[in-house]
Parts: sequence; C-alpha cells; structure tokens
Amino acid sequence: MSQKSLLIIGAGVAGLCAGIYGQMNGYQTRIFEQHKIPGGLVTAFRRKGYLVDVCVHWLTGSGPGIHLHRYWNEVCLLEGRKFIPLESYGVYHGKDGRTVSFYCDPDRLEKHLLEISPQDAPVIRELVEGVRLGIRFKPPEKLRYEASTFDWIKTIISMMPLLGGIQKWTKLTVGELAGRFQSQLIRDALNTVYAPEFSVFYMVLSTLGFMHKRQADYPVGGSLPLALTLEKRYKQLGGQVRYHAPVEKILVENGRAVGIQLQDGSEQRADVVISAGDGYTTIFKLLGGEFTDRQIRERYETWQPFHSMLFVSAGVNRTFPDVPLSVEGNAFELPRPVTIAGEKHTWIGVRVHNHDASFAPPGKTVLTSAIFTNHEHWTSFENDRRAYEAEKDCVAQAYLKALEQVWPGISKDVEMVNVATPLTFERITGNWQGSITGWKLTPEQAMTTIPRTLPGLDNFWMVGHWVFPGGGLPAAVSTAREVIWKQCKKDKKTFVTNSIDVHTSVSVKMRA
Repeated sequence: MSQKSLLIIGAGVAGLCAGIYGQMNGYQTRIFEQHKIPGGLVTAFRRKGYLVDVCVHWLTGSGPGIHLHRYWNEVCLLEGRKFIPLESYGVYHGKDGRTVSFYCDPDRLEKHLLEISPQDAPVIRELVEGVRLGIRFKPPEKLRYEASTFDWIKTIISMMPLLGGIQKWTKLTVGELAGRFQSQLIRDALNTVYAPEFSVFYMVLSTLGFMHKRQADYPVGGSLPLALTLEKRYKQLGGQVRYHAPVEKILVENGRAVGIQLQDGSEQRADVVISAGDGYTTIFKLLGGEFTDRQIRERYETWQPFHSMLFVSAGVNRTFPDVPLSVEGNAFELPRPVTIAGEKHTWIGVRVHNHDASFAPPGKTVLTSAIFTNHEHWTSFENDRRAYEAEKDCVAQAYLKALEQVWPGISKDVEMVNVATPLTFERITGNWQGSITGWKLTPEQAMTTIPRTLPGLDNFWMVGHWVFPGGGLPAAVSTAREVIWKQCKKDKKTFVTNSIDVHTSVSVKMRA
C-alpha cells in the first residue's frame, strides 16, 4: 500500500510540527510556505548588526513535569538547547520612580506587594494563594483526545481539589482583580503588564506557576534557531518544504479536500490537507466561506483577537545592566504622553535584550517594544507606499521621544530603528488584522474548545492559534500533534513518536 499524502499550508511552528508528526507516522508530507524562511511569526532578522526577535520571550515546556516538555522532545526542539531562568513576568515603573515586579516566586511576590501597599494585605494574600494554586496546577499528561475513559476519569479526580480555585480565578478578569486593590500603583501595574480583559488564571496564575517550576525559561538564541531546528528535523524525516509558494485556493471535490492551487496557477494534490495558516484566510478566502456554520461566523464577527500591534526595535550603543529581565519586559509610565500612529500613549513597554549575547555586539543592546495600534489606521496606507513609509518614520521618531523620557540622551546612542506594522505581519504571515497570536484569553474564549475541522469538509484539518485560544508555541505543537493522532486513528494506524528525552537547562550569566 502506498503512503497516504498530507499537504500542509504554512511552515510556521504548527505546520512544521504537523509535518514532523506526519513523517513519524508514515505519511508523505509536503509543506507550502509563502515566505522565504520557516517559522512564520517565530522569526528574527538582522538590521545593521542587531538581531530583532519578533516572538520568543519564553518557552512553556522548557523543563520537565508538563506535557509540553514531552511534545518538544518528540519534535527534537530541546536537544542541545540552553535556557535562562526568569524571575518575573513583568516590571512596572511608575513616573514617581516606584516599581512593581510580578515575581514568579509567591513568597517574594507577597513580600514585595505588602511593602508597596500593606493596606491591601487581604487581596495580596488571596492573589499569592492563587499563584500557589498555579504552581500546584499540572495540566493532564494525556489530553482528552488520547486518554482512555478510565485514564481521563482518574485525571479529573486528581484535579478535583484544585477545580474550585481554578474556576474562581478563570472567571475573574485582570481588570476586575486590579479594581480590588486600594493602591493605584498596583492597579496601574496589573492593567499595564497584563491585559485587563484576560482571565486571571490563564494570564497570571498558571504562567507564574510554570515559571516558578522552571517550565517556562527563555531559550538562548531566541526565535529563529527554534524554527530552523524544527525545519532540520522535518527534513531529516524525509519531509519536503517549498518556499515562495503562496496558496490561492484549497481544492475541494465532493465535500473532500483534495489539494491546493498556488498563486502561480499550478495545482498540488494530496489525500489530506492541513491548514497551518491564518484562520480567516483559510475559511473565508481559500475555501470561499463555503464550509462554515453559525458558531464559526459568530466567532470571526464577535470574538476578540489579540490586538493589532506595531513592533518597534532600536539598536543602541550602550548597555542597561540595571534593567531586570522578565517575560514582558519593563513598562515605563511616561511623564509626558506621546502620540504614536494617531493614538496617545501614557506608557511604553520595552524589552531590553541584554541577556543574550547573540543579539548585539559587545557593549551594545537591542530594545524592542510591542505597541498596540489601530488596524484601520494602517489599512488606510495600503495603496500609498510613500505615505506609509512617512508614517513609519513618524512612529520611529515618537518612539525615540518616549525612550528619551526613560533614558535621557539615549537618542545619540541609537544606531538602528526598525518599525513593523500590522501590514508587515499580514504580508509575511497572512495573520488576520495583524493579530500575532489569535484569540485573546478572555474568560469566555479561553474556556471554549474550537474544532480542528470544518463542517461538511472531509480530509481537512486546521492547526495553530486560530483553533487554540491563547495561541503561542503551545498551540502550535499541541494542535499539530492532535490532528496527526486523529488522522492515524481515522486510518486505523497506531500513533507513534520518536521521542528523545532531553533536558538542557542552565543558568546563563547575563551580559552587562
């Protein structure tokens, strides 16, 4: 019997992982990618000798004790990888000089917050108990799709002592939690470092728990080495990738996906099609909106995707030894608001990449900032390249004005500034509205399971962050593994992996 063929749209992490698992299980896979390199949003590039990393600030599953660690071993992502531990999720700097650090160590967090606002002791201690709940929380080793009924019942029973607390914190938003503090500084810090509309459990408690258990450290080298490692593993297993190959249409015959049509008009046929690309593009453009139902339409009409953003970077001829390392970087309240892309900003978030020597030459540093922006503001420039570039220049100048308020005189040390807009992300990855991680982790959205299939369409799967609220690398590998497992079950095959049990996690001294 000949191998069944799988055709995968997109060579991001989800597509590469789907290809790796597919090759492991005896399928003949091919990936078609519109960009020239693998990784999708998990990417980086150099400008004037500085490395600009768009994505990875930590890797959930970097350490053992969580199912994602096993998945990363299965796709060989961790082999030889070095990690830097993170002490805090984010640091907020008020314009009065006071700071709030969201430490992953609950004891340290409690002491720190009580020093700031002793009058908030009851809610601080409640929050810290929530962090300890996040530390005790362990996602099931086998998820529902692969666990037997007996194993799943055992999993539910083992989680019973935690369920009440999990439900309580899942329903509460960060903004609601912030409103319970008397301290204006802590309220501002929570609403700035974290998204106010997000679930406290998913955004605060479980993330701090993973960090505290060393299951979410920073991978040295950042994004691009991760993507290249996955591409290498995929090719070692016999997989094929074709770059500069944008897909125009998914071919359907008699309710079955049978292949794709590329923009050059050529067709590629396969037994199964997997879209690891943008959800909106897949459903409403490549498939013409034919395979939807009320829930799918409502999701794309009413759900909240991650906000469109600008990604601004600066290469600076100085170091920042006193700036603490954290996942979300440092948020600085500005003495004077700045206007960026038509919107007033009262604070600026900055990641100072002085912890990884690969980012800049000695004595120099890369600064990056993700700045929320209005998507429609940028679509107005789609047909006017000169006006678009002029607006990017305005963003760069406004960004430097903000940095000057944080580090006076820094402009003279800036050797590189780069601005990526929502149109940049749409052009390179096709992400709808330039949203880089799909659906927000609001209480309602976070608890919703999105099918990996579409109604009325056979031999077709979707993987990635548009079918996994919260997105990120966990969504990519988890959904890829799941659909290959389900395809194996459909084909009456035993799902297999070539897992390599590797754990390399060392403390790397930060460069001053």
